[in-house]
Amino acid sequence: MNVIEFKNVSKAFHRATGQRLLRHYLEDLLGKSDPDCFHALKNVNFAIKDGESVAVIGANGAGKSTLLSLVTRLAPPSEGEVSIKGRVAALLELGAGFHPDLTGRENIRLNASLLGFSRRQARDLYETIVDFAELQDFIDEPLRTYSNGMILRLAFAVAVNLDPQILIIDEVLAVGDQQFQAKCIDKIFEIRNQGRTILCVSHATGILQNLCSRALWLDHGQLVMDGPISEVLQAYSGRTLHAASE
Repeated sequence: MNVIEFKNVSKAFHRATGQRLLRHYLEDLLGKSDPDCFHALKNVNFAIKDGESVAVIGANGAGKSTLLSLVTRLAPPSEGEVSIKGRVAALLELGAGFHPDLTGRENIRLNASLLGFSRRQARDLYETIVDFAELQDFIDEPLRTYSNGMILRLAFAVAVNLDPQILIIDEVLAVGDQQFQAKCIDKIFEIRNQGRTILCVSHATGILQNLCSRALWLDHGQLVMDGPISEVLQAYSGRTLHAASE
């Protein structure tokens, strides 16, 4: 069963930061080209089956984070269809969904409710999350009193322990000190071994090769290769070395 599917998906952003006129919106409706429009993704097609671990690779600005934002429903596609089946937990900008004036305990409950958990379910998971984050002494303090490292710990603990069916990771494999990083990576591999789906963006190719069996290569918003991760990484590395030598 496909749990993530992109059909002819494009995502465009307007470069202009000023006020848009009525004619600009009419041009959008009529499908006319806009010189101030930047296409982060262009006609992307792929499907990911339940239980697959897939890496997304490409240079900075290739469209990787935009693709993940569509999977997590943070943004809609400009064209095409994005289909997602299952609860998604995202490790994008850790702590982005937290409120600084709420305590760690309250933020855990808030995130659990946003993911559809009942109060009882959130309460059952509470101790597991706090133990993983190792923040027992600070959990009833407002988040604004936390250090960045403490916020990262709590955000990671919430995301990986709220029973995700699909785990999205964007360049956040290095969280906290070395011991905690190892703990986080072990948890991600545990989720993979449980048969959950993982979609991962990282420049740490060693981790990607161990974690993922397949890779999608994006270049300037277009999907240029989809296949076994070793083959895709080899082709990508060859292109990168060739470009650097020119």
